[in-house]
Amino acid sequence: MSPSPTRATSAPAGGWTLTGWHVLGIVVGFFAIIIALNIWFLTLAYRTFPGQVSETPYEDGVAFNSRIARQEAQARLGWTAAAAAGPGRARVEMRDASGAPLRGLVLTGRLERPATEAGRTDLRFSETAPGRYEATVPDLSGAWDLSFVARGEGHAFEGSRRVTWP
Repeated sequence: MSPSPTRATSAPAGGWTLTGWHVLGIVVGFFAIIIALNIWFLTLAYRTFPGQVSETPYEDGVAFNSRIARQEAQARLGWTAAAAAGPGRARVEMRDASGAPLRGLVLTGRLERPATEAGRTDLRFSETAPGRYEATVPDLSGAWDLSFVARGEGHAFEGSRRVTWP
């Protein structure tokens, strides 16, 4: 007869054994940490976002069709705009459908941060060269959203561009 294999039936002396209760505790602890972090992040998000995107949501919805009509009329004009940021200046260059500079426009604008309303600045542009309009801005850094309206020749052009100061 051949010898029968032996089985270990007890834990090594003085050693630690991983049991089903230990695994259950690890799994429950893991999910408890994930749930606690999710609750914390949701609380932070809820406290910092007021939930209000517009001060006048109903009026914005009613005016939607007229906004679309203005955008279509603007597209038919063929005007183009380019914006840039420089030291202490914001610049917008306006061109007509043939690429010629648009002179004599009245430009007004606003700078605001992409993610917050803090630091909003209203701008008044003046023509510094044919088709080039510049406005003085405070000492800025980082990314800003420039929205502007150019009026002239019986037309209006609305634009927005992201500009970055070093």
